[in-house]
Amino acid sequence: MKPVNVGVIGLGTVGAGTVDVLSRNAAEIARRAGRNITVTHAAVRNLGRSRDCDIAAISLTQDPFEVASNPQIDVILELMGGEELSFDVVATALRHGKHVVTANKALIATRGNELFAQASEAGLVIAFEAAVAGGIPVIKVLRESLAGNRIDSLAGILNGTCNFILTEIREQGLEYDAMLSEAQRLGYAEADPYFDVGGIDAAHKLSILSSIAFGTHLNFNSVYIEGIEHIRQQDIVYANELGYRIKHLGIARKDERGLDLRVHPCLVQKSQLLANVSGVMNAVLIHGDAVGATLHYGAGAGAQPTASAVVADLVDVVRTLTADPGNRVPHLAFQPDELAELKSLPITAIECAHYLRLTVRDEPGVLAEVTRILGQRRVSIKVISQKGFGGDDGVVPVVIVTHHAREADVASAVTEIEDLDASAAAVVRIRLETLD
Repeated sequence: MKPVNVGVIGLGTVGAGTVDVLSRNAAEIARRAGRNITVTHAAVRNLGRSRDCDIAAISLTQDPFEVASNPQIDVILELMGGEELSFDVVATALRHGKHVVTANKALIATRGNELFAQASEAGLVIAFEAAVAGGIPVIKVLRESLAGNRIDSLAGILNGTCNFILTEIREQGLEYDAMLSEAQRLGYAEADPYFDVGGIDAAHKLSILSSIAFGTHLNFNSVYIEGIEHIRQQDIVYANELGYRIKHLGIARKDERGLDLRVHPCLVQKSQLLANVSGVMNAVLIHGDAVGATLHYGAGAGAQPTASAVVADLVDVVRTLTADPGNRVPHLAFQPDELAELKSLPITAIECAHYLRLTVRDEPGVLAEVTRILGQRRVSIKVISQKGFGGDDGVVPVVIVTHHAREADVASAVTEIEDLDASAAAVVRIRLETLD
């Protein structure tokens, strides 16, 4: 059979890594796919820049649409990132009858519904394993390996930058700002790190995973999002004393009320496997009714791990080139006309335990006033501890762990506590997750 010609949009870290893997493992990949796979064209921003891959046999252009519409190309690898331009490029490729492989989580999370509809109408495939958790094949697991299960929940460390910063704060004993600078120096965080540390990147990934797990249309706007900017070294120390680690998690649950989708820092018991995932690694914990709990762990980013997922998708696409489109695995696991419209729960409806760190004046009656407020809001205290005595400024940290309580009640209590004359700073509030 004739080789499959591939066009790559973007030869940055992931694009170059993908070309390198395709070249290095060409014979093995051809044995798996049943056909040779050849990268013939690529679109890049700068034609003169050196590349971390062999481009001698690749025709380069600065126009991605030239590659997307080239009649000689069978499959497009969209590895440029971003949303608007990448959407136009992928839509163009589909209009010209080309299958697409992408590592672009923002594109899939925000515009995936439109692109999947276009692809399905044209009998084409959009493959996106590399969009979530790098080299961990969690999308294939949810979409294929666990197809016999009702998925009840999933929770994951979905952003390596956040996990690295929180790990280093705990291990090095330094503050957030110092560890963010270190992550930027090492290349784990961008110069503008907001998408990572602000939780947006993890929310894109959670949106994709939840749609596949629960059979719904993609709905990124339904995800509640918090970052890690407010976490301080003392919170990590206090959590450790209580038997917890702080992790930035994406959480998706479905019950009779609807979908609970959220991304935020959590206190996780040290005995939990997710609590022991360190550095830039990712992990996803999935609960299925038949299989029980399964944990999927590995590198969530980087040239080679992400290229591994891109190439795996490409092999799958090549295998389906001669297959009946009606017998392919659906993009979101469920048949398109079987996707459900489930209600998304507001964060105020969630019930969980909370860690609260108060900064209050070291005066008689303050703790009594705090406990009164919590009691009036139906928030029961599990642990309360004053950390030391008031220093020169006369204030002291107080750590409280609550029992399960409604989010709205805890938020109201925190607002009232912050309004006390004895309150000297905003309350730091972090949710506790049992991961049941």
